[in-house]
Formats: sequence, structure tokens, C-alpha cells
Amino acid sequence: MSFRDNLIHLRAANNMTQEQLAVLLGVSRQAVTKWESEKSYPEMDKLLKLCQIFNCTLDDLVQGDLTTNEPTQLPKVKPLTPPVDVFDYDSTMRRFAWKISLGVALIIFGNALSLPFFNATDPAINPLFTLPENIATTLGMLFLFLGVIAGLALIIPAGLAHAHFVREHPYIEDFYTKEDKSRARSSFSIQLVGGIACIFAGVCSVILFGEDSENIFGVSIMLSLIALGVCFIIHGGMTLGRTNIAQYNQKASEFLEKAEITASPTIPEEDKPELVRAQKTDKRIGAICGTIMIIATMIALLMLFGSLAAGTPSDYRSGMIAFFWLPWPIGGLLCGVVALLIKGFSKE
Repeated sequence: MSFRDNLIHLRAANNMTQEQLAVLLGVSRQAVTKWESEKSYPEMDKLLKLCQIFNCTLDDLVQGDLTTNEPTQLPKVKPLTPPVDVFDYDSTMRRFAWKISLGVALIIFGNALSLPFFNATDPAINPLFTLPENIATTLGMLFLFLGVIAGLALIIPAGLAHAHFVREHPYIEDFYTKEDKSRARSSFSIQLVGGIACIFAGVCSVILFGEDSENIFGVSIMLSLIALGVCFIIHGGMTLGRTNIAQYNQKASEFLEKAEITASPTIPEEDKPELVRAQKTDKRIGAICGTIMIIATMIALLMLFGSLAAGTPSDYRSGMIAFFWLPWPIGGLLCGVVALLIKGFSKE
């Protein structure tokens, strides 16, 4: 008889869950799962602790047959340690939050830097310096693309690394204490207030520079402060969200195939059906939202290039071309509505 069979029998015979045994041993739930699936083997100190918990000898536990033994009154054993972050989850999620928030902020900041150059041909809008149209457009596009490239250089690798981490660790045991979650909520509140304050200050900057002069620097400062505020809000929200381990475990289904979910030794059997259902729902939402955004992109391109094909507009701030960007936020809002409706009606 193997150690695996003895451990499974002793735990089941004493009506003990993997979490309860893990807490008594001071290990993660995944560690117990791996022992029972023969993917790893406990160290000697854990074996001795198991003998103490189940009131048996080391030889019987490792080499004997304990599956015929009747369950006995277990001794009261004080847990060694609370659950721990064995996969470096916390620092991984913190890095992910910083990269995503900074990436989004850099994209917005690139727009802020490009505006003075795009408008450098009109002294009434940009009184600080005037440039020939070709140079102004080139420098404006340069700063715009630099912001986008810098932002994507952070966002794309961070997203890929996050997806890899989730595939490697689709189930994490909740190791956060009440104090940890309380600190995360406090930090989010501070960053949310700071972000809103930055956005409000940006709006005030436009009022300060005045609308009559159409000074583009007020708009540029506003976008810069909005970038800072958005960075605070996204980072605060993601660092708060990292403490919701239950949501992480459910969202992990988005990165796994159905066969991977059902075959995973780290995902509890009772959670697998719910994760499979969540995966089907997420795929349905993704397909519908992808279609919506493709249609929105087609409409935006028609609005942009249709106006150009009809003749170069004399004023890019009026007419259909001035609103070519509008289909994308509308598409994003529709995607949010679709996600809420599908998730709402898919619940039993």
C-alpha cells in the first residue's frame, strides 16, 4: 500500500478536508493535493507531523496499509502556521498592477505631449512656438506613437506574463488576513481620491488657461493630470482586486481549456463544474464583444476615410471626421452591457 492511499484514507475517514489538513501542517492546500496525486512527497518533518495527527507510526504511514483501520479520536494539534503565499502571488500581482497602470498612463501622456506640436502652426492656439506644418505634424505623430509604444511595451508583456502565471497556478489558496484586506481597501480609497483630485485639477487647468484664447497647453496639462489620475485609480483597483482570491480562481477559467480545468490536480473537484460554466460564459461574451468592436472599428474608419475621400476637410474639429473616435467608446459601453446581461441571465 502506498503513502498516497494511506493519506487519502486517513483524511477521508476522519472527515478532514485538504484545507484543514494543510492548516494543521502549515503548508498550502496545493501541497496536500500534490501528495495525494503523487506529484510530490512531504519532507520528514511533515511526515512526523502526519503521524502525530493521525496517531500512527511512520512505517505504517509510508509502507503499511492503514486503509482498513477504523478512524480514531484525533489528538488536538495546534496549526503550525496560517496559509502562506507559496507561489509568490502577491508580488506578481503587484508588478502586474504597476505595469498596466503605467502603460495606460503613458498612452494618455503621449497624447498630451503631441497636442502642442499638432497645433504649432496656429499662434492663436499655441502661442509659445510656431513650426512649419510638416515638422509640426511629424513631431506630433512622433510623441503620439512614442507614448503608445511605451505603453504597449509595458501592457503586452505584462498581460502575457499574467496569463502564463494563471495557467501555471489556476488555483490559489486564500492567504490574506483581514488586516491585509483592510490595508488594501484603505490604499484603494487613498488612490481613488488622489486620482479623482488629479482629474479635477486637470479640468481646472483648462478653465485657468481660458477658453477664449484656445490655448492648447491647458488641454495638454489636463491630459497629463488625467494620465496621472488614471494611473492612481487603475493601480488602486488592481491592488485591491488582488486580495479577492475567490475571484482570481474563477477568472482562471478564462486562460484554461475545459480539459485543463477537469484534469488539474490543484483545482478542487467541487469547484471544477462552476469554472467550466464560467469559461463558457466568458467565451460567449468574448465572441459577442469582439464582433461589436470590429463593427465599431469599421464605422470609425468609414467616418474618417469617408470624409477624407470626399475632400480634405478644412477644419478637423468639425463635421463627421471630428467624431470618428466615437464608435469605440460606444462599442465599449455596449460590451459592458452585454457582459452584465449574459452573466446575469446565466446564473442559476
